[in-house]
Amino acid sequence: MTAGSPLRTPLHAFHLRHGGKMVAFAGYELPVQYAGGILAEHRHTRNAASLFDASHLGQVFVHGENQAEALERLVPGDLLALPEGRMRYTLFTNAGAGILDDLMVINTGNPWSLVINAGPKAADLRHLRAHLGEDKVEYLEDRALLALQGPAASAVLSRFARGCEGMPYLSARTFSIAGTEAFVTRSGYTGEDGYEIAVPGAAADALAEKLLEQPEVAPAGLGARDSLRLEAGLCLYGHDLDATTTVVEAGLAWTVSKRRRAEGGYPGAETVRRELAEGPRRKRVGLRPAGRSPVREGAAIVSGAGEKIGQVTSGGFGPTVEGPVAMGYVEASFATPGTAVGLELRGRTVEAAVTRLPFVPTRYHKGE
Repeated sequence: MTAGSPLRTPLHAFHLRHGGKMVAFAGYELPVQYAGGILAEHRHTRNAASLFDASHLGQVFVHGENQAEALERLVPGDLLALPEGRMRYTLFTNAGAGILDDLMVINTGNPWSLVINAGPKAADLRHLRAHLGEDKVEYLEDRALLALQGPAASAVLSRFARGCEGMPYLSARTFSIAGTEAFVTRSGYTGEDGYEIAVPGAAADALAEKLLEQPEVAPAGLGARDSLRLEAGLCLYGHDLDATTTVVEAGLAWTVSKRRRAEGGYPGAETVRRELAEGPRRKRVGLRPAGRSPVREGAAIVSGAGEKIGQVTSGGFGPTVEGPVAMGYVEASFATPGTAVGLELRGRTVEAAVTRLPFVPTRYHKGE
């Protein structure tokens, strides 16, 4: 490695050994696909189980007492109501309710655990340490995170972690897998049932090989992860979310509980309250372009009169939908599902319709 070159996860050699096509992403060198290609990996995840490397995400411990109260000063999520062994999706916000990052918070007793995005990782850690105290925040340097996703994930992982099949969505447990302590959450970012498995970096390669030996499992890269999360209507930080995008504009007001809407107490609470009452200036929407050509991030969204009314933030071909799909922000008056809009694509305008999200129903395990 040289100065400025991408970082490598503990699964780097695994990716090379299995033919991963490596690219730079969020400061890391990660596989965009394997030999089978993105479409095959996407469909395999929908039908069986795929193994993704999510080790570029940041794993953080928050030490001390009253972590729920401390973290609630930084996020709009209801953490006081989060039982031990459960996790919650929430957001770091700024004073204008702009989104600094989206993250998972897990009540693991003491310490609590966070999973943050790779790109804003350094800024997140500064933010946490500035508000919680330098000694309260521990970044776990040598950790790997494997994501096993798809309808066969439960059957596969239960061979190594008996009892994981009964875990409800967004729950967490510790298992001993092949002699290694593994912190397992029933979660993921593909819209499918599945697990994320945190282990010491030194144990990651062997565990990945054991999972890959299972007949239902194939490796998958960033390309399939992106098409899966886009079809599921899930945001990608730095693309669909950033510090200029408010919680309500992003359609993430569901992350703010009734208590927190009333009490506030987090950055941007007044903006959230006002936008919930009056409506935001713009809204995130799904878009279904006509034809077969994908419309990519950055494309202008225009009205029937040709006026720019928004911009695409994610776009591509949806293998399950069997057509192009996109997400973007439009002026609120154009956000009603069924509204006809245009998308600019290489000097021409493609007809599209505003659509409800997700494009493909999610299949999370909600329990028996």
